[in-house]
Amino acid sequence: MSEQENQIDALSGDSKAIVTNQDGVHEKLEQIVQKHLAHRFEKPYQQHTLTAFEALDAKVKAWGGEVILDACCGVGQSTRLIAKQNPQALVIGVDKSAHRVNRNVEEHFPVDLAGVSNFDIIRADLNDFYRLVAQANWPIVKHNILYPNPWPKAKHIQRRWHGAAVFPSIIKIGDTIELRSNWRLYLEEFLLAAKLAGRNGQITEVKLSAADTPITPFEAKFINSGQQCWQLTIS
Repeated sequence: MSEQENQIDALSGDSKAIVTNQDGVHEKLEQIVQKHLAHRFEKPYQQHTLTAFEALDAKVKAWGGEVILDACCGVGQSTRLIAKQNPQALVIGVDKSAHRVNRNVEEHFPVDLAGVSNFDIIRADLNDFYRLVAQANWPIVKHNILYPNPWPKAKHIQRRWHGAAVFPSIIKIGDTIELRSNWRLYLEEFLLAAKLAGRNGQITEVKLSAADTPITPFEAKFINSGQQCWQLTIS
């Protein structure tokens, strides 16, 4: 099963457990991360991401307060929930898919989000957007990466965020960085990469009570399928 099919199954009902051909942390992860930390990522920016960033950059500067970044936000449920929980902050959700960003899903959300307006959801290539945010030094107090595509095949290590060329920018963004995944190894690898970049963190179980709302549709499906979800907090 491909990574994309695994994600689609998670939304449609039965969420399959992640299958990988790795026995543990990828053997080349440290070498890959050190290479990226030592060399500047200079891929040209895509115009649609530049345009989206420039509009938001003006808004962030005018806001003058806390900013929370919700990367890989999908349909934006997490962005809206975070905005409701943090009315003092401007919450920015970013996803590469125009289809997901433009879906009108608020009517299906499990909680009332009426009146919540302190957020923006945009389509952008995070490989570009991350670099622009890091260069602009936005006052990000929290940076969320919730249930990213795991890319569990060993050969795809550099498609995972901690193995990507943009990782040096990712790890600079946010006083706190929070990742969630149903694949603990993903978080173990990210934590190792973070330590190589000079930041420490801790992995804990995601524990929701009956009264808690899953923060994303993926989290709801994983939990309903009996899978354990994990959280990495980097401070």
